[in-house]
Amino acid sequence: MRITIFGSGYVGLVTGACMADAGNHVLCVDIDERKTAMLQRGEVPIHEPGLESLIKRSADAGRLRFTANAKEGVDHGLFQLIAVGPRRTKMGRQTCAMSWPWRAPLART
Repeated sequence: MRITIFGSGYVGLVTGACMADAGNHVLCVDIDERKTAMLQRGEVPIHEPGLESLIKRSADAGRLRFTANAKEGVDHGLFQLIAVGPRRTKMGRQTCAMSWPWRAPLART
């Protein structure tokens, strides 16, 4: 199965690595090009026991890739997941504003 995950933070990266390890072809998309380049080099920006080897194994097998190109992500996945964390307003309420940058590229395709 081809899956795209928008957001390569803790939730998106761990989810993508696990789905790829289960045999799916996963493309993780992130707006942070430095993070994407880091992941493409095999550097993992978060610590989770076993995650680095999970990512390496799936990437080496061609089941896990990383990009900053939203269109590539939309074209890749049969399933599109948005895994970006909510932010809090000044009043302490949660907002989905971090998911907004992904809405336009998804809507255009």
